[in-house]
Amino acid sequence: MALVKDAISFEGVGQTFLADTGPLTALKGVSLTLDQHEFVAVLGPSGCGKSTLLRLTAGLIAPTQGRVSVFGKPVDGPRDDVGIVFQNATLLPWANVEENVVFPAKHMRGRVDDKDREQARRIIATVGLEGFEKRLPGELSGGMQQRVGIARALFLNPDILLMDEPFSALDALTRDAMGFELLRLWQASPKTVMFITHSIPEAVLLADRVVVMSARPGSVIADLPVPLGRPRDENSLRTPEMQDYMAHLRGLLIHREVA
Repeated sequence: MALVKDAISFEGVGQTFLADTGPLTALKGVSLTLDQHEFVAVLGPSGCGKSTLLRLTAGLIAPTQGRVSVFGKPVDGPRDDVGIVFQNATLLPWANVEENVVFPAKHMRGRVDDKDREQARRIIATVGLEGFEKRLPGELSGGMQQRVGIARALFLNPDILLMDEPFSALDALTRDAMGFELLRLWQASPKTVMFITHSIPEAVLLADRVVVMSARPGSVIADLPVPLGRPRDENSLRTPEMQDYMAHLRGLLIHREVA
């Protein structure tokens, strides 16, 4: 089956929030598309609306201008084919790993059956947590908790995976390891990924394309394919070509933050 172009589409999207001090415009005139099973990283300064893009795609909020669509249909609320991973794992502290992973089924249907639990155990093993099914979140490291969050997002096998700086709270070594783990999972079971990050090396290592946002109100100032084949490893970013590419991204970000 042919893959779908424009799996996610933003057409002239603007977003204004009402704050105590008056209207706050987070996004202005954003037009952007992601093809099915494409991995796109979104870079930009703090407060530029990156997370707002993610929330719009997830159907958690509605745009005040323009249109957001998924597979050609306007987004009018949360969808089962969209999984979300937040900056923090946001796990239920009283529930063990398996119960956290099956929570989407319990929330949707009010029950969990044996098939759900079997699926959960397969995903838990896939993210490297086999043997930890009955552990509580407080017994896990930060990296392990984030693996549980990813497993929960993958539980319903969504075609779209939205990731909001999922590794930002981790130490550098764990962050690198989680990045390679995510690549392994994505290559084994391709998804359309929108990955929000502040890290240029992380964006370049993971993504097919890097989208650069301006300072608030956020708009797209660059949409650049990553000139790097797959598979990738620690040495992939050390070539002169990739150093130049990352320097260009850095220049875009610095110029727009100062301007």
